[in-house]
Amino acid sequence: MLCLFTYKNAGAQITGGQAAMEYLRLPNSPHISALGGISVAMPTNDISFALQNPSLMRPGLHNQLGLNYNRYYADINIMNLQYGYHVESLNTSFALGIQYLNYGKMSVTDAAGNQYGEFTPVDYGISLVASRQYKEHWRYGTTLKFAGSSLFDKSASALMADIGVNYYDTVSLIDIGIVAKNMGVTLKRYNTGVAEPLPFDLQIGISKRFKHLPLRLFATIHHLYEWDIRYDDPALQQQSTLIGNDTNAKKKTYFADKLFRHFILGAELTIAKRLTLTAAYNHLRRGEMADQMEKKGPAGFSFGAGLNLNKFQIHYSHAYYSIAGAYNEFGLNMQLNKLFGMGERGEKINWSTQYPEW
Repeated sequence: MLCLFTYKNAGAQITGGQAAMEYLRLPNSPHISALGGISVAMPTNDISFALQNPSLMRPGLHNQLGLNYNRYYADINIMNLQYGYHVESLNTSFALGIQYLNYGKMSVTDAAGNQYGEFTPVDYGISLVASRQYKEHWRYGTTLKFAGSSLFDKSASALMADIGVNYYDTVSLIDIGIVAKNMGVTLKRYNTGVAEPLPFDLQIGISKRFKHLPLRLFATIHHLYEWDIRYDDPALQQQSTLIGNDTNAKKKTYFADKLFRHFILGAELTIAKRLTLTAAYNHLRRGEMADQMEKKGPAGFSFGAGLNLNKFQIHYSHAYYSIAGAYNEFGLNMQLNKLFGMGERGEKINWSTQYPEW
């Protein structure tokens, strides 16, 4: 009897790394991280969502300041700031977002390993959001963003825009959002050749909160402009045996895997109107980052908690990219008009005005 031994090589499945400014895809707050990294249809009182979908910026987020810190992998430090303000005279809600990534000190060496100093690569982005209401349930908005990157001897910059639309029914508590992200041009290239592509994405999301249950379910679909975002690795499509190659593996279509790589699914539970617990699953992240030969563990899952007080919101997330471990992120939102006033000057600019949530 002839025993056939088969082996299957593990291969990475990668969609990232194909564009410049890929850091713009990173979540900009722990609340977003807990929701799987993308959320374009969450009508919650958190200013960070205005940077996910500009149409989510609204008068109810007036004078809210968000500060977020992420202790990322490999000692990378990520900081985000978001601030919202509604201008009555223009009937427009604005938001400012600042993103900064510090990769730590790195040594400058030659091929022989001789050190000649240190350098600190950084990435940063500045975003300006503007949003308006259309009729009763609709909002539309746009984000203008400048992104920059500085490496050892290379730098790049780009000017981009996001365009978003949101529909929210306060009776059925259904929210639908769609946004096109990172459309623009490169101002300065890393290299003198062809400009690197920018991390464009087309996303749609839907969330539903139940009237008599403090639970919101949501689904986000990303990469709508491209069906197959599964890495086409020949090592995963063909099995080798002692008598040749097993071509049956090539016939697999991986339809379900290709479909669900576009989805992020999750839920958020509110307890006593103050505490929120969040859990989400990102199938693309699990497919790209999990080890194909070993246990995948919790890769692709993310969890979070939020404490909503009168003047503050405190958010925390615990997100798994791979079995190597999770990263932790913390955030603090402050309602500035409740913390301090500005007297007569503040009255002229509606500093302390309280606007309805929706």
